[in-house]
Amino acid sequence: MLYEVTKIIASPFLHLLWRPEVSGVGHVPLDGPAILASNHLSILDSTFLPLMLPRKVTFVAKSEYFTGNPLMAAYMRATGQISVDRASAAGAQAVLDAAVRVLEAGELFGIYPEGTRSPDGRLYRGKIGVAWLALTTGIPVIPVAMSNTEKVLPPGSSVPRLARIGIKIGEPISFTGEAGHARTRRETTDQIMAAIQRLSGQEYVATYAATHKARLSEAA
Repeated sequence: MLYEVTKIIASPFLHLLWRPEVSGVGHVPLDGPAILASNHLSILDSTFLPLMLPRKVTFVAKSEYFTGNPLMAAYMRATGQISVDRASAAGAQAVLDAAVRVLEAGELFGIYPEGTRSPDGRLYRGKIGVAWLALTTGIPVIPVAMSNTEKVLPPGSSVPRLARIGIKIGEPISFTGEAGHARTRRETTDQIMAAIQRLSGQEYVATYAATHKARLSEAA
């Protein structure tokens, strides 16, 4: 219920303030399951994308969002978002298992294959969880490219700024193969990231965003 209320209230403000340019909405099915795999530039990606679609999207969100700001935590729980402990391998698998249940219920599941926000606007190597999900369920992956959301709320900022955002949604891609094969998962993930890159036009970096962030932190 809160999801629908939030959408009704927030959508007009989103259109007025950030004038989103959206293309490819027709690639998202009106019913049935699909995996939305998006690049990740801002915490607001999980707000902007669902507000542009006629259906609810369930995303994963780092566990800190569920234990920090009480309003943010309440919003995350009320809208059915899934908490993930990014430092725990067991936690990551639990999230994927929860995602399978979302998809089996015929719903849309959103995932950021990079695993964390890009530190510099480039597109980083995808983690193989998205491939495991696609190969395990046989459900199509819809690539998504967000743009300029990092300008609306830069890292460390708490006050949104004005910037025209963009959302490009690509055609669904179906994958076949054994989810248990590491090479198949890697190749599938790389294909998904390539589809996102074609939509976003971002420079691609063949390393994980989290690894790059750790290096930046060490050098600081």
